[in-house]
Amino acid sequence: LTTLSPNVWRYLAMNPVFVVHGNYWWQVVTYMFVHGGMSHIFFNMIGLFFFGTQVEQRLGSWEFLMFYLVVGTLAGLFSLAFYWFGGNYMVFLVGASGAIFGVLLAFATLFPTAMIYIFGIIPVRAPILVMGYTVLELMSQISGRRGNVAHLTHLAGFLFAFLYFWIRFGINPIRVFIDDLRR
Repeated sequence: LTTLSPNVWRYLAMNPVFVVHGNYWWQVVTYMFVHGGMSHIFFNMIGLFFFGTQVEQRLGSWEFLMFYLVVGTLAGLFSLAFYWFGGNYMVFLVGASGAIFGVLLAFATLFPTAMIYIFGIIPVRAPILVMGYTVLELMSQISGRRGNVAHLTHLAGFLFAFLYFWIRFGINPIRVFIDDLRR
């Protein structure tokens, strides 16, 4: 889409200056539906397909939609505030990764005994995978080796999914993960 019309970035990707001063308020939602390339959208949709379909079946379609949009929007707003107050005004945030990482946490919370096969051969329980991803994302954010990846948005996706489950359902994902580790 961005190849067909470069102006798509200006209007749909989330930029701190455009949101704060230009009143492009819709960008806090639309950024999730614009991606930085075919591999970016491909891997996000793979995650949504494999984890999201099961989470949707458990939560129901309406609740899943609300979860996805709330987590993705809050992850984006968190990143927007970080970039704004950090003086990084010319970033354009794109992709569903914040929401997808939230879906991954939801999957691990709802299906703590599920095995996920990394590279199709290495079995890992869902909560272990989420904890591993969290550590990797945190290390990437702290180390400053970010490239064009919004690791902070991924971490915010985990955070807001955690809060969503705790506030909406009274489920503490960390407690679920700890209980799973004790088994």
